[in-house]
Amino acid sequence: MTPAARLQAAIEVLDEVIASARDEGPPADAIVTRYFRHRRYAGSKDRRAVRELVFRAIRRSAERPQSGRAAALGLAEDEPALLELLGEPRGPASLRNGEQAARPSLIPEWLVPEVSPLVTKDEWTALLERAPLDLRVNAAKGSRDELLKQFPGGEPTPISPWGIRLPADSRIDDHPAFESGLVEIQDEGSQLIALACEAKGDQRIIDLCAGAGGKALALAAVAPSARILATDSNRARLAKLAPRAERAGTAIETRLLNPPRELGELADWRGEADLVLVDAPCSGSGTWRRNPEGRWRLARERLERLAAAQERLLDTAAELVRPGGALVYAVCSLLSREGAGQIERFLERHSSWISQEAAIAAGRSDGAGRLLTPAHDHTDGFFIARLCRPC
Repeated sequence: MTPAARLQAAIEVLDEVIASARDEGPPADAIVTRYFRHRRYAGSKDRRAVRELVFRAIRRSAERPQSGRAAALGLAEDEPALLELLGEPRGPASLRNGEQAARPSLIPEWLVPEVSPLVTKDEWTALLERAPLDLRVNAAKGSRDELLKQFPGGEPTPISPWGIRLPADSRIDDHPAFESGLVEIQDEGSQLIALACEAKGDQRIIDLCAGAGGKALALAAVAPSARILATDSNRARLAKLAPRAERAGTAIETRLLNPPRELGELADWRGEADLVLVDAPCSGSGTWRRNPEGRWRLARERLERLAAAQERLLDTAAELVRPGGALVYAVCSLLSREGAGQIERFLERHSSWISQEAAIAAGRSDGAGRLLTPAHDHTDGFFIARLCRPC
C-alpha cells in the first residue's frame, strides 16, 4: 500500500469506528482486525501503519468527529505531510474549500465538570498516554522475583506486590508463564483493588460484577482456601472465567444473574458474605489511555444509566454482607459522580455503615475512598472505597 492508500484505509476504518461508537458496536481494535481480514493484500507494515494513524486520530479528538475524513484532516493539521497525500492515486480526495477538520481536545467539553477536582488540567495529557503492559503474578503458584527472570525488560510495579511491568507493545499470550497460569494480564490499579479487599483464610467472598474474572482470580491467588462466587449478567464474559481459573489452578464458583433480580438470585448468600466486591460498570474514563475511543462512546444519557446501576448494585451488595463484613466498591472512572459522590450517597442511605481506609499505599484521598490516576500513580484511573457493615 502507498502512503496515500494507507491514509484512505485509515479514513475508512475511522468511519466504521465512529459509527460503532455511536451505536455501541464493537471496539476499534476489532474493527481494524475485521477491516484487514477482508484485505489480504495488505502486509504487516501496512496494517501497523494504518492502525497507528487510526489511533493517533482517536487520541487527538475527545469529541466524536463527524466523519473519518474530518478526523484524518485534524491529524493532518498536526502532521502537514499527510496533507500532501490528498488527491494522490488510491488516496483521499483533495481538500475542498471550507472543509472542517476535527478539533483537538482531551476531555469532552460536557464531561469536564464531572471530572474529579483532584485531576487537574496538568494531568489531562497523561489520560491519553500509551499505557504499559502490567502482569499479575499468581501468588499461589510462584514469586515475583523468580518470574521477573523470565521477562527481560520487565520491572516490579512500584505499588502492587504482585505486579510486573513490561513495555507497552509487549505480547505474552504465547509466553510459557502465561500459558501455565503463572501470570495474568492485569493493570496495577486493578491489582490494588484486590489488595484493598484484604481477602484471607476461609472467607466467603462475592465478586458481584466479575466480568471475565480478573479480580476473582487475584483474590483466589492470595486466599486459596476462601470460597469465591463470581457473578455477572453477561454470559459471554463470565464464561471466560472457567478456562482462566483452570489455567491458574484454582476453583471459583460462577453464577449468571438477571438484573434487577440479583438479590433474589443470591438469596442463599444474603447476609452471609464476609466480603463483597463491587467493581461496577462505569464510564471507563480511567482507561482512556488504553481505550481512547471510550470518549466517543460516552453520552449524558449513558452516564445517567451507569450511575443508577452503580447505586442499585451497591444497595444489593449491602444486603449480602454479613454483620461485621466488608464491601469494596471500585470503578475505573475519574468522574466524581461515579466515585466519591456515589459512596457519599450510599452512606446517606446506609447511615450505620462505616468507611474504612483502603489498605493500599497509593492514590489520593477522595471523599470516603481513594483515587488513582495515570499521572499521580502511573496506573489506570480507579476510585476505590472500603466500607464495613456494623455488627
